[in-house]
Amino acid sequence: MFEIFAKDSLIGHSALEHGDAPMGVAFGIFRPAEGYRQIQRACQVNHDQSRLALSARTPEGVPIPCEGVNIMDVSHEFEDGDPGNIEVSVLGIPYPRYEELFPGHVADYQKRFGDL
Repeated sequence: MFEIFAKDSLIGHSALEHGDAPMGVAFGIFRPAEGYRQIQRACQVNHDQSRLALSARTPEGVPIPCEGVNIMDVSHEFEDGDPGNIEVSVLGIPYPRYEELFPGHVADYQKRFGDL
């Protein structure tokens, strides 16, 4: 599981199980950690989350270079507040790092559309 941070606080995890290889985007279900409560409301109402200083790290704790991280939290729109309704996206991961981190996303793209 990849780690998601707001500044220096761990706020959650994601497998980043989906991706758009040519765009350098990885995204998936966000699994909140205790620290997420501090920023959850901001993630529910703000599309510009730059002030939260969101970042992503590998399971080994290595920062992932990217253009930005965004959390889309619509859990408040569901009666049970299901955290499965929260998604995190890591945007603009450069090559070759994207391919190193997400070889399955790249392989899926190549299988469907050919080489990048």
